Amino acid sequence: MATAPKELENAIGLEEIHTEKQEPPKGQKTFTVEEAVETIGFGRFHILLFLIMGSTGVAEAMEIMLIAVVSPFIRCEWQLQDWQVALVTTMVFFGYMVFSIVLGLLADRYGRWKILLLSFLWAAYFSLLTSFAPSYIWFVFLRAMVGGGVSGHAQGLIIKTEFLPTKYRGYMLPLSQVFWLAGSLLIIGLASVVNPTIGWRWLIRVASIPGILLILVFKFIPESARYNVSTGNVTAALATLRRIAKMNRAAMPEGVLREPTKERRGRFKDLIHPKYLRTTLQIWIIWLGIAFAYYGVILASAELLERDLVCGSAAEPVQDSGDDSEESRSPCHCRLFGPAAYRTMIISTAGEIALNPLNILGINFLGRRLSLCITMGCTALFFLLLNICTSSAGMIGFLFMLRALVSANFNTIYIYTAEVYPTTMRALGMGTSGSLCRVGAMVAPFISQVLMSASFIGALCLFSSVCVVCAISALTLPIETKGRALQVCVTTPGAPGYLNAI
Repeated sequence: MATAPKELENAIGLEEIHTEKQEPPKGQKTFTVEEAVETIGFGRFHILLFLIMGSTGVAEAMEIMLIAVVSPFIRCEWQLQDWQVALVTTMVFFGYMVFSIVLGLLADRYGRWKILLLSFLWAAYFSLLTSFAPSYIWFVFLRAMVGGGVSGHAQGLIIKTEFLPTKYRGYMLPLSQVFWLAGSLLIIGLASVVNPTIGWRWLIRVASIPGILLILVFKFIPESARYNVSTGNVTAALATLRRIAKMNRAAMPEGVLREPTKERRGRFKDLIHPKYLRTTLQIWIIWLGIAFAYYGVILASAELLERDLVCGSAAEPVQDSGDDSEESRSPCHCRLFGPAAYRTMIISTAGEIALNPLNILGINFLGRRLSLCITMGCTALFFLLLNICTSSAGMIGFLFMLRALVSANFNTIYIYTAEVYPTTMRALGMGTSGSLCRVGAMVAPFISQVLMSASFIGALCLFSSVCVVCAISALTLPIETKGRALQVCVTTPGAPGYLNAI
């Protein structure tokens, strides 16, 4: 008796599959999502998409950069040693690493939009809880949970990538760096006002506001049409494309939307299949190295300002104006930022946008691989130049260029990773890359905040060497994605379509 309902259910399932795979009548025109996106072109919808999804970078930057501006205050409040301060940042990225893979898998199965919304709710909730942390242990744990939520923000980039026409991806995606820059500058500016007045706990509460506001406007952005088609939900994909065409005042392609439904969702073993193995391994190396250099520069900047480590000197730090308390001379090195330190951080952070025009030109004319190789090589050089004995202005100049270069590196690898994998495993590819990226970010605090105090030149040489390895890996990547259409799915290995998918 129990078998009858099961047989009926299977019959219904087979009927549905058969219906999805029915061939259109002979002579009827068909089109794919890729062709629809290219035909509709760039318009008002994409501007709205750029503003809303780009603003996720503001919230992410504020949560990530928060640690750099509150570290001196938690060091003083809980009398922390160097390794304890470094552990806070490491645990943030540990949470990011773990949840990045999980959320990437969930996004490929249940949709980018749902996971993006979930990640913002998660991050905002735990960020607010962090402001009430009663002890150092609770602070570390709650910030790790915030890192887990922030890891899902990458789905905003994937949604942007999957809706943008091919020729605009190389221009619009790097411009998203403006939002990260805005978030970084905003948290530094707020810190300079809030920290000395009402305290670091209120800074954390204020920093969570942009993320909460963004949750309210996500309803204006639909689920990815490419994702819907890859899961067989052609009706939803078609409705989304028609909505975009209406907003852009453009015509839809003639015919019916027809695209093969993938037989299975992206799995981790697809990333390490022989056809993808080399690309995946090299991408992982590059992500790890870029994050190591990027967060190394951010934390090293704060460390240089807090300890006055210039030219590898081990001199006693010079007290910043207005701070001559007993706390500042404690064994745990309690020294708060003054106005000059915040100004320097703002100037160096502004460097993140300095090379954006050149980065966009390089990505679109030299290609993703060569452009990344050049900027990684220059990053290695400027890490070594940081050891040159120079004035305070000279140090700020080197930090400015380093921030510009590491930002350009992130721009390029984000675009490349989003383009190289097919739709059915794009979120998984971004998720696993994000996880490896956080391994580099987890190590960076111990180099910038611990090793740099013991051996300044040793820390700089380590950063530089990693950048050289990344430059070589970038140049030898097997696939160039410049001008390449986004791939839809991975078909059965060995089939003709499989080569097209990669």
